[in-house]
Amino acid sequence: MSHAPAFSRRDLGQLAAILRAGARSEIMPRFRRLAPGAVRQKTGPLDLVTEADVAAETVMTASMEKAFPGVLVVGEEAAASDPALIGRLAAAPMAITLDPIDGTANYAAGVPLFGVMAAVVEHGVTTACVVLDPVVDSYAAARLGDGAAEHAADGSALYLRVAAPVPLAGMTGMVSWRFLPPAQRDYALANLHRLATVWDHRCAAHEYRILVSGHGHFVLFNRLMPWDHLPGVLLHSEAGGFAAKFDGTAYVAGETAGGLICSADRASWEALRDALVSKEAVLF
Repeated sequence: MSHAPAFSRRDLGQLAAILRAGARSEIMPRFRRLAPGAVRQKTGPLDLVTEADVAAETVMTASMEKAFPGVLVVGEEAAASDPALIGRLAAAPMAITLDPIDGTANYAAGVPLFGVMAAVVEHGVTTACVVLDPVVDSYAAARLGDGAAEHAADGSALYLRVAAPVPLAGMTGMVSWRFLPPAQRDYALANLHRLATVWDHRCAAHEYRILVSGHGHFVLFNRLMPWDHLPGVLLHSEAGGFAAKFDGTAYVAGETAGGLICSADRASWEALRDALVSKEAVLF
């Protein structure tokens, strides 16, 4: 996209308001109050959905379609029922990806570490995003070319910036090793000692927010669902970071594989790739 996003700053504020309202009405009232049977597996024990996920996505989707006529909403639960939705992202004049509860396993366990994520995609380009923490009602947001900011519940805002580059041995960050193929996983785990420390919050929303606020140096993912990573990558880019797939190419709408590293700059990305990604498992 060579021109300014059609999605305006006012639109971004409206999108944030939709997520906040849906979280207040559907997510938080059910937190730690889920009835027996309100949690089920989708593809397996590591892939859960709750009645709050479904209710929040339904309400938020309806609000988005009303606020932004003609928009294609690609929600995680809708895409689980109709995987072809993901393939429509790149060509849509305007689409919004939605993860109604990122960190569902935490939510279902009563752990207050989950988020709501949305990204706006215009003709295949991610142009805006909101990553909400419904527990404290604060959100990080970005619009292409405008930078990234943290918005507190009281309305105050603070611009976000990634941490300055450091040597590999001083890097802290998140490695989502569970979803790596076996050869990649073994290589990454054998080399974690080369970093200062790693973590896994089971919640991309919070991991990206830690990254863009300068409290970590990188994140590494393998499974690239658009509702998780289109918001995070734009937020990270607008906060001054560098991101690319394992093969060095840019991550774009519609892709779900190829791995992803987000870091302070290209040199940091290269150091992380060399340390954590097996050359035998990925063709460069």
